Amino acid sequence: MKKLSLSTKVAIGFAAGIVLGLIFQEKVLVIKPVGMIFLTLIKMIVVPLVFFSIASSVTGIDNIQRLKRIGGKTLLYYVSTTVLAGCIGLTVAHLLQPGAGMDISALAVSNQPTENKEIPNIGQTIVSLFPANPFQALVEGNLMQVIVFSLFLGVSMVLLGERAKMLRDLMSTGTEVMYKMTALVMALSPYGVAALIACSIGEYGIQVFGPLAQFILTDYLGLLAVILLVYLAMLKWIAKVPLGVFFKKILPIWAVTASTTSSSGTLPVTTEVVEKKLGVHNELAQFTLPIGATMNMNGAVVYYSAAVIFVSQIYGVDLDVTSQITLILLTTLVSIGSPGIPGGGIVMTVMLLSTMGLPLEIMGLIAGMYRILDMGHTTLNVTGDVVSTLCIARKEKMLDDDILNG
Repeated sequence: MKKLSLSTKVAIGFAAGIVLGLIFQEKVLVIKPVGMIFLTLIKMIVVPLVFFSIASSVTGIDNIQRLKRIGGKTLLYYVSTTVLAGCIGLTVAHLLQPGAGMDISALAVSNQPTENKEIPNIGQTIVSLFPANPFQALVEGNLMQVIVFSLFLGVSMVLLGERAKMLRDLMSTGTEVMYKMTALVMALSPYGVAALIACSIGEYGIQVFGPLAQFILTDYLGLLAVILLVYLAMLKWIAKVPLGVFFKKILPIWAVTASTTSSSGTLPVTTEVVEKKLGVHNELAQFTLPIGATMNMNGAVVYYSAAVIFVSQIYGVDLDVTSQITLILLTTLVSIGSPGIPGGGIVMTVMLLSTMGLPLEIMGLIAGMYRILDMGHTTLNVTGDVVSTLCIARKEKMLDDDILNG
């Protein structure tokens, strides 16, 4: 076992978790603390890792013009793929019509309360990105605000040049320390992944594919469509990465995303794979991936679009073209503000349904099996981060083909 790579061990842990969940079913929940400890340790390292890596990566790109260019491309890729993902989710939901003819009485199986919250407007969303108190943002784990502060800190160090050398060295050393801590935590990932996936299967079982089977199918087909129609084209024509190589090397990331259902929680292993397996330069990966884990939620947008159409079909509410365009804009906005944590999409879905004037009763049923859906959402979210990073790396000549093809 010591000779196996970490990715192989994670894959073994994933498979072992499936077997344990199927064999022991609900009794397997006794090992849930193992998975929860692993998740807690990941949460422990994410905020300082993002803070040090973003600030350090900006100083690594010491040309301000190049920094502007990379920042602009990062924003362009993330926003454009998010909009495309929303359109695809909408189209797939219209084609499959998961809510048409569904028996509304099935909603009675759940009486979980859902909290109705008002969706923030564009102005509120933009203002919320900027921290009034960066230390409070660090304590609360508000990753978007941490990223914004880290960007300002990094740019300020670049502008000061040699006068900021001590602080630059501190950020660089802090990044190395966090990478070492990440390695220690990720050494436990095979056990954490096995426990998390076993508990998911043991807790929900096959009965989860009951009244919501058609919606689950629609959601996952939408995710698959984004990969086939968007990501494959980006990999082939922009990143120029062999598809076989890409899918072989991204498998360890998928094992972690499916088990943790957290884009932020997967960040340590995503960064390691992108740098050491796919050959993206360190300063670029540390810049684009934390931002993507916070604002690039392609999988979530597919789900939001499909969920709204699903509910509208159940209740026979006809959404006109204007409403559907509004829906795409809202899902894009919501995805930027959606936390990259397990279950964050439930609150956002309630906000969307309320804004579109649709009933909320279905959310109790969806919330009961949301983790099954979220496994796919998180996987697509992180895959989108990796694909966009590879595209930017190719255009900026920051991709090592020897590592990529090795």
